[in-house]
Amino acid sequence: MMALKLFTIILLFLISLLFTQISESRVTQETFNKAFGKSSKHTPSSSASVGTNWAVLVAGSNGYGNYRHQADICHAYQILKRGGLKDENIVVFMYDDIAYNDENPRKGIIINNPKGGDVYQGVPKDYTGESLTTSNLIAAILGDKKSIKGGSGKVVNSGPNDRIFIYYSDHGSPGVLTMPGNDDLYAKDLITTLKKKYEMRAYKSMVIYVEACEAGSIFEGILPNNLNIYVTTASNPDESSWATYCPGFEPSPPTGYDTCLGDLYSVAWMEDSDAHNLGSESLEQQYKVVMGRTADDGDEHGSHVMQYGTMDLDQEYLSMYLGMNSISKNHTHKGGQLPITSSAVEQHEADILYLRQKVVKAKGPIEKAKAQKELDDALSQRKQVDYHFESIGKALFGAENGHETIKTVRSPGQPIVDDWDCFKSMVKTYKSYCGPLSTYGKKHMRAFANVCNAGVQQEQLAKAASQICGNKLKK
Repeated sequence: MMALKLFTIILLFLISLLFTQISESRVTQETFNKAFGKSSKHTPSSSASVGTNWAVLVAGSNGYGNYRHQADICHAYQILKRGGLKDENIVVFMYDDIAYNDENPRKGIIINNPKGGDVYQGVPKDYTGESLTTSNLIAAILGDKKSIKGGSGKVVNSGPNDRIFIYYSDHGSPGVLTMPGNDDLYAKDLITTLKKKYEMRAYKSMVIYVEACEAGSIFEGILPNNLNIYVTTASNPDESSWATYCPGFEPSPPTGYDTCLGDLYSVAWMEDSDAHNLGSESLEQQYKVVMGRTADDGDEHGSHVMQYGTMDLDQEYLSMYLGMNSISKNHTHKGGQLPITSSAVEQHEADILYLRQKVVKAKGPIEKAKAQKELDDALSQRKQVDYHFESIGKALFGAENGHETIKTVRSPGQPIVDDWDCFKSMVKTYKSYCGPLSTYGKKHMRAFANVCNAGVQQEQLAKAASQICGNKLKK
């Protein structure tokens, strides 16, 4: 009996001591985060253990005409850095040929908004130049350091309680995200990578933002909804995404810039992140803001922002992936104030706009003739590739059905192709006879998917391509 009373006295003393310590300390939100994890509208039933925030940022293009893609990625880095993510947990893929490019009017500086400040400062140079490859990207996502070739070797070495944010900005096409040197990332390979990461139990949840034409085709009918991955894309499976802050449009870049500074979907989510408290704005709320702004000018001058994957994750706060930011009264160094409207230019037309600007700005007859030839060659190449695919369609499916068959868009919920190996082999066959596909040419990638879906054999495409392009495959 005495032992029980003594135990009770000791227990009451310990409880009293605990409450005294709590009352004498200021328990901050950070303390709660460390102990219980960041608060969220979406509360998983699994352990609330705190993990690490990881991010992978990818600009899949090169060349000054694609300035906007690297500017997007650099801006995203500044948001993550301000949110508290460490450089060791942010993996950056960008060619890094923009900041010190001869055409850049502000050497060593990249801006993502006409009134914005430098977003290039401090950005990690993990995978640049020739190390910007699809194989390195896949290895980095999987945390497979042994498979990395070149670059910093940094990978997403994540665990089961970690959250991952992936952001890609570049050109895209049906079923493909573009990378330099025609080293494209096929949708099937990306989804396989994500499934493998899930099977490794190497994350708690993941958010993916994709800026690209036909970006919806990367996930439509392919991404399972049980991987704890939430995705938004700049466009549906059958439309272009749009560039913004372009020369000759309002608001226009500062004097001296002949190329677009950003992409409509991208600046929408980033300028929204700059202007709001990420600890109180959900993924769903940002999606609605971005959706409204990206389609602001209607179907003819905007695109449809899409959602895929584990939809209930959209109730989580942005801070769980982008970090906890602090709102500044001066947003100019973070991309500028959120404008009510901004003019947009279709991605492929943005490329031509850049070339036209070069002609206008050229000094002297020699430089002007060179710029004009570059523009004329680009326009001629576009006409040629359009002719190739139109002719291939007629050769395979007849004059009446050819155009419609190669342009057919499958119903929502279906992937663009059933046999991805066939899809890849058809692309390879075309390139063998007709040469590499330009960024513009890749807009016709759906034709290869439809050829496979129609049961056309590789030999049939080879015969048609050989006749149309006049280039025999070397034995």
